[in-house]
Amino acid sequence: QLRLVESGGGLVQPGGSLVLSCSASNLRLQDTIISWFRQAPGKGREVVACTRITDGRTDYYGSVKGRFATSRDNAQSMAYLHMNNLKPEGPAGHYCAAEVYGSCSESSEEYEFWGQGTQGTVSS
Repeated sequence: QLRLVESGGGLVQPGGSLVLSCSASNLRLQDTIISWFRQAPGKGREVVACTRITDGRTDYYGSVKGRFATSRDNAQSMAYLHMNNLKPEGPAGHYCAAEVYGSCSESSEEYEFWGQGTQGTVSS
């Protein structure tokens, strides 16, 4: 059974950093689109990053460009979102999503597999 599990959220001060982890079970990351989404309370999920299969490059969306980075360990089936210079914001859920042999999409509906999410808050 394919399963995604996120970890690494928490409370961080503005300007600080967090690293989120996404552990994938029964999934070859080499064949899989991994995207990261953020969801504030009462709002829809917004994509922040997507790593393509074709060339392994990552697309970043919105204000995270230049501040966030992704990495992955294919052998361990782990994906990471490195969030730097975090801006003040309320609590939000962060999710990794996967689509086997898919393409990057900003729409959460295009992803078949989701983790349970991890909470992060940037506040002083």
